[in-house]
Amino acid sequence: MLRVAVVGTGNISRAHIPAWLAFPDRARITAMVDIYPDKAVDKSREFGVDCGIFDDHLKVLDRDDVDLVDICAPPFCHAEIAINSLRAGKHVVVEKPMAASLRECDDMLEAARDSGKTLACIAQNRFRSPIARLKAVLDSGMAGPVRHALIDSLWWRGHCYYDLWWRGLWSKEGGGCTLNHAVHHIDMLGWMMGLPKSVTAVMANTAHDNAEIEDLSVAVFEYPGALATATSSVVHHGEEQSVQFQCEKARIGAPWQPYASISQPNGFPVRDEGLEAELDAFYQSLPAVTHEAHVGEIEDVVSAIERDRPPAITGEDGRRTIEMITAIYKSASLRETTALPISRDDPFYTVEGMLARVPRFYEKTVSRVSLGDAAITVGGDYKK
Repeated sequence: MLRVAVVGTGNISRAHIPAWLAFPDRARITAMVDIYPDKAVDKSREFGVDCGIFDDHLKVLDRDDVDLVDICAPPFCHAEIAINSLRAGKHVVVEKPMAASLRECDDMLEAARDSGKTLACIAQNRFRSPIARLKAVLDSGMAGPVRHALIDSLWWRGHCYYDLWWRGLWSKEGGGCTLNHAVHHIDMLGWMMGLPKSVTAVMANTAHDNAEIEDLSVAVFEYPGALATATSSVVHHGEEQSVQFQCEKARIGAPWQPYASISQPNGFPVRDEGLEAELDAFYQSLPAVTHEAHVGEIEDVVSAIERDRPPAITGEDGRRTIEMITAIYKSASLRETTALPISRDDPFYTVEGMLARVPRFYEKTVSRVSLGDAAITVGGDYKK
């Protein structure tokens, strides 16, 4: 039985807590932690969890009834909580983004290696059937090598979204929509295509004059023989999110709608319905994931600890995503192309170096403890 302390009981904890409760014979929440303990009390009552309530994560690290710390706190404190927990001999699950800088990621990885404990990073969309199947089709080579990847991480957030005390500040949120929303899709790109050679990006704040950070960015990633473009946004109505790969032989993506072309003698295209049928047959033959989204990833973490194997999404995976996002911020801030990988002596490797160089689009003038318990959106399901 894996005994869990949930640290941070804001909105995202509503995805984590039910995931742990889905496996009552394998995991149990024994503690909830929040700097505002009343929020932890409310969550424990909402989900019917009988557990200890604490106002500081340090207070659960010497407890014998805590094996794993699940970090749902704001990004600026991910590294501190994770490192303290790992050094105390606890496994760690950390919500996206893994941390606010590459230096923090490396410190977390070092703590995990030294402790021998599991460090898993949340990227729950890999545990959605359309995404898992897309990865398998891409890896099969049936569509040929990638020529262009198109990543649309399109979300919408109202002006008051950034009134929450930790949002809208580089020092607390670590960044805007690129880090905290498009992290899902940039993770998918890194998972499917690896680390690019370089990134050229621009960013802006177009609609949220109560935030320092960006609400829109566009990035071009250069790979050997291919380009990828990623739009990160919280100003797009409809929140339509997609991942598409234009390959040598066909277009594949999520949502799934394959299209293939072959050339006529004059170079103009004609549809290759035969290849489309082959791609679709293979896609449909692939098994669905057993558990979707956060539930699927939490089950994988539990299984990894039970079987003494790495989780599906490791700290190294989380770091790669932060490296790609850091490159976007460096390129957009300095208005120049950024080469990858980013070295340890690069100013953007650390939080302090980034804070000295990123633009402040507006001054944050409102700081609220809570925005209430209204419904939140956590992304699409990538189905048609």
